[in-house]
Amino acid sequence: MNTGKDTIGMIGVGLMGHGIATNIVKHGHRLVLLDHPGNQPVDKLLAAGAAKVASPAQVARQANIIILCVTGTPQVEDVLFSPDGLLQGLRPGTVVIDCSTAIPSSTVRIAQTLAEAGAQFLDAPMTRTPKEAAEGRLNLLVGGDRALYDRCLPLLRCYAENISYAGPVGSGHRMKLIHNYVSLGCAAIIAEAAACAQRAGIEPDVLVDILAKGGGGGVALDRMRPFLQSGDDSGLRFSLSNARKDLNYYTTMAEEAGAVHGAASAIEQLFELGAQACPPQATVPHLVDVLARSPRET
Repeated sequence: MNTGKDTIGMIGVGLMGHGIATNIVKHGHRLVLLDHPGNQPVDKLLAAGAAKVASPAQVARQANIIILCVTGTPQVEDVLFSPDGLLQGLRPGTVVIDCSTAIPSSTVRIAQTLAEAGAQFLDAPMTRTPKEAAEGRLNLLVGGDRALYDRCLPLLRCYAENISYAGPVGSGHRMKLIHNYVSLGCAAIIAEAAACAQRAGIEPDVLVDILAKGGGGGVALDRMRPFLQSGDDSGLRFSLSNARKDLNYYTTMAEEAGAVHGAASAIEQLFELGAQACPPQATVPHLVDVLARSPRET
């Protein structure tokens, strides 16, 4: 596969997908976008030569590598199996790369369905933020056939800085859920601790300083720090609703694997509380405010 000669299809040009699409165009690839109300503005992409089509099936008819960057499993399944979905226009030899966060058992079934249609599949979920997506510096956790992974690396390097091969199909999504459980779990613990500190009269600067110098230091605190000290949530631009979704996916995976997940279930409940109490796009740091309210206020 010479990815330099491939036409790349992009489904999901949101906060993360827009950065991916921008870097794919920047590296000289032909790009076909699915027109969707959830997209970020695509004027610059179209001006750079990208084309826009109305359905996933049309994307499949024009592209031989298709990148999915949608919210989760229901959206991935809809993109593939809807009446005008990818399967309706898919051609043999097409590669589908799913950058979404999804339930691994669904991922495995999708890969099998695509294989029966003569297509190939990689699950390649990402970590980091829209800032790194725009800079072409995402982290990717990739599951699938190793030879296919190797052939797709030049394309993946267009928008990712660190790319890890996790194992067979589904391994990327499994590792992404484990990663997000640890990452979001740490943020939830800090949010709950900060809420307790607030109600106990501890100054935010004191809390942050002492945590940073001890066992509470790390990436999660660094991302939460601006909000704790000044109400700036830009350090962790990840919505409470997506956090709830990812923790739900993690506990589903753990249940299917017969793994212990008591702490994960408790953290999922915190994000459920936050998502219900806040507007849809409220970010994870705002969990602090929700937890700091009295039970009557929440």
